[in-house]
Amino acid sequence: VDKVLFPVDTIKTRLQTPQGFFKAGASRSIYSGLGIVSAGPVPSAALFFLTYEHSNQALRAYNCSALSSNMFAACAGEFVACLIRVPVEVVKQRAQVQSGKATSSSILRKVFHSDGVRGFYRGFGATIFREIPFALIQYPLWERLRSGLSRNDGRLGALDSALAGFLAGGFAAYVTTPFDVIKTRTLLSTGTYRSPFEVAANLCREKKPLAFLFSGAVPRTFWISIGGFIFLGSYQLVQNSLNR
Repeated sequence: VDKVLFPVDTIKTRLQTPQGFFKAGASRSIYSGLGIVSAGPVPSAALFFLTYEHSNQALRAYNCSALSSNMFAACAGEFVACLIRVPVEVVKQRAQVQSGKATSSSILRKVFHSDGVRGFYRGFGATIFREIPFALIQYPLWERLRSGLSRNDGRLGALDSALAGFLAGGFAAYVTTPFDVIKTRTLLSTGTYRSPFEVAANLCREKKPLAFLFSGAVPRTFWISIGGFIFLGSYQLVQNSLNR
């Protein structure tokens, strides 16, 4: 999913940069950073769903409601997945805004030499700041929608889950775009470490802050809607196969 939709992600990132879309590369070298992306999605997705399912089951065992279980499990899953996702995002987004001038490996070396391991987790707080509200919206909504689409016997089809993922992902992506802008600005920053709240305050002081906070909303919504359709549909397909 990430590889197929990578150009959309690149355009979204360039729309959110401080220097603007055209100075960040416009539509040139839209596959910059693709190399590092190949290493991240599988382990981060595996960590997410492993944590999500186990947390959900544990909370249900303590008689927590379905909604609260889904919300807490999604937040826990996103936090664990970010241990892998953030370093990948740091390298990927820096490659995306350098218009092919640097490879993923050269950016890896540069980040390590300038900040050490800590540099790969620049923006960890900002990423969690984005992922938590996204997870709180997407996964409970996905669970609700796919349950509503289930058959009379209670079975869930892969297409039902995919459609629910498309709708839930798209809605969550759009309303959490401001958090994504803050995350992008933080990951691309160098020098002094800034909190998400500092970045948000600086964005609000810019001209037309609402426009800046929702920059890249359309490609982000499109990208995550399609990703949710494929990813959550595939997840349901595998889950149904294992339960046969």
